[in-house]
Amino acid sequence: MSAVRRLRWAVQERTLGAAEDLDWAMGELSVFRTAAAEGKDLDDLIRVYVPEPTVAFGQRDTRLPGFEAAAAAARAHGFAPLTRRAGGRAAAYHHGCVVVDHLCLQEDAAVTQRARFSAFADLFVRAFARMDVPASVGEIPGEYCPGEFSVQGPAPEHPVKLAGSAQRVVKGAWLFSTHVVVADAAPLRAVLTDVYRELGMPMDPRTVGGAEDVHPGASVEQFVAALRAEYADWAAERGMSLVDLAV
Repeated sequence: MSAVRRLRWAVQERTLGAAEDLDWAMGELSVFRTAAAEGKDLDDLIRVYVPEPTVAFGQRDTRLPGFEAAAAAARAHGFAPLTRRAGGRAAAYHHGCVVVDHLCLQEDAAVTQRARFSAFADLFVRAFARMDVPASVGEIPGEYCPGEFSVQGPAPEHPVKLAGSAQRVVKGAWLFSTHVVVADAAPLRAVLTDVYRELGMPMDPRTVGGAEDVHPGASVEQFVAALRAEYADWAAERGMSLVDLAV
């Protein structure tokens, strides 16, 4: 009888540092890539953490004339300006946010990227529903780090972006990273307004918000619990068992 595959769930309780938190997932992706190359098996791994105040710039952002000024604007707001290897345009997060990194071995990882974006966007919508936060998939006109598979919520004044995702694919494996805004969106709105202005890119500040704006009282702890429950169901549907890891 074959062993049941595991979905490893790891909540990182302490920060490694803004840059180190961002880089950790890329280092772990290298572990998965090596395992794939050597024909070894690895169970899926999900790492969940609350990030330090960060503006994660996309690689294309760094080539814009206003990048240095945008990085300076991020620092002025108390956010570390970093460049990520997975993702599109600048996104900001802080202690009212959650970052979710999902790593997996898959032979045809490169040809299933779009399907992954769609499937995981739907998963996050279901997680929000568990905490009574209505959400849907789709880009909001003028949103930061725009994407077809953004998760949005109907805040009272204007729809807000609740979650955005990015992925990095290597031979035999993938990393799917999602950043979620739960609470205290005002500092994010302020820093992104200045960052996008310096980059010379349009951005509607009204699209910056979080689950708390859609459902007052929503908390990071509630979201992490809801996401774990949703992933437990996701694992069970695939014959996997979710196991908690100490980090």
